[in-house]
Amino acid sequence: MLPREHVLTRDLAEWLPRQHWFGGEDGPVLGVSIGAATELVPGDPGLHHLVLDVRRGTGADRYQVLLGVRHHLPDRLRHAEIGAVDGGAPPHLYDAAHDPELTRTLLADLASGASIGPVRFRRLGGAPIRTGLTSLPLTAAQSNTSLLFGDDYICKLFRRLGGGVNLDLEVNLALTRDGCPHVPAVLGWIELERGADADGGPVTLGLLSDYLRTGAAGWRLALASVRDWYAHTPPPDGTGRPDEWAAVWAELDASAAGGDFAAEAERLGAATAEVHRALAAAFGETTLPPGEVRALAARMNAELTATCRAVPALVPHARSITRAFVELAADAAPLTVQRVHGDYHLGRVLRTESGWALLDFEGEPARPPGERRALAHPLRDVAGMLRSLEYAARFLVQRSRTVPPEAGRDLEGRAQAWAARNRAAFCRGYAAAGGADPAAHAALLRAFEFEKAVYEVRYEARHRPGWLPVPLASLAHLAT
Repeated sequence: MLPREHVLTRDLAEWLPRQHWFGGEDGPVLGVSIGAATELVPGDPGLHHLVLDVRRGTGADRYQVLLGVRHHLPDRLRHAEIGAVDGGAPPHLYDAAHDPELTRTLLADLASGASIGPVRFRRLGGAPIRTGLTSLPLTAAQSNTSLLFGDDYICKLFRRLGGGVNLDLEVNLALTRDGCPHVPAVLGWIELERGADADGGPVTLGLLSDYLRTGAAGWRLALASVRDWYAHTPPPDGTGRPDEWAAVWAELDASAAGGDFAAEAERLGAATAEVHRALAAAFGETTLPPGEVRALAARMNAELTATCRAVPALVPHARSITRAFVELAADAAPLTVQRVHGDYHLGRVLRTESGWALLDFEGEPARPPGERRALAHPLRDVAGMLRSLEYAARFLVQRSRTVPPEAGRDLEGRAQAWAARNRAAFCRGYAAAGGADPAAHAALLRAFEFEKAVYEVRYEARHRPGWLPVPLASLAHLAT
């Protein structure tokens, strides 16, 4: 039994802005209403699925919450409490994503293909699903909530609901059916019945996939390599002016330090090309005429202009970046486009015992759904990974406030050497595995890389200002 709606929505309006997955950049919460409420588990504890309509200054968004209800809330769930209803029953409301006693029912419903009210649990083909496993919510800050069920499955709950089928489900489902070895296999998903979306289609609520238990995050592996390189013995005589250090380090072989990442970067490039081929086979390709390529370059430049207004620190690099967009427009030719990852970086890949796996095909979080679904040239993903390698090379230095200027110039030289080695390795692996050769499309790749850099500057300034020096430091080198 839930409390009166005005009490529940009041508590939710206070609780939502404190959650890391809530889109706080859209302004304060002006009101919350319940769009749908479904009782999944009756009794005490009880589980209710809520779809919330959240009004903000810029419009309204839909979020989903698994609402737990208990007369007595154990201490282990106090951190997830949403509110307490005075003098009524049930007295405690909380985020049930943190309650393994209730979330295990999600596995059982997925295994049986249950339908409860408008909530549908879908299983892919005959894929077996073990039930009774205990869940653990992953703590990494992200826009969704992921539940780890033992060492077997991971269930991603999409907190902010878009229209229709979620892009991550759509892409991963197609790649799973194609037998692509570079994505976690989809086992099932949860959706809101047809008619829930404005277009009459189902709305994706969650995605159940195999858990890659041996996976190591690409970002962590790259940072470990950078640490080894920074700790490597400096040039033998230690001579040379500070402005010459970059050249000195670039002449050294970055593999001389332990933990060289280049071999893995090359394998990652090959895996990326294989996924791109699978995406083209699953969703097809089309061709943009030159006029649309010029329009693409104009949109890139418009984003640059808007970002320079919002982040003045980008202005010194604007001329070089604009030059890349102008070059793309001037040499516009028909461009083959297809489905791509859309937000590709080292945080979206895992190195497993059998190779690299790609995760999270939802696109860039700061872009609207229509732009996330747009077709693009595969080199847009390549540019994203090249930018990520630049990030990794400089992250440790730029996040530190204790590096003196002279040492910082030295480390920037090392960063350039590490990034150059691993960028070349990634591109080499990508081309060798059948991807478009980055060297043969230098102007296009450069435009995509600068487009991504502008997005990074805007995103970091808005969401993580402490990270803003990272993309700016790499632009000082690339925009020359």
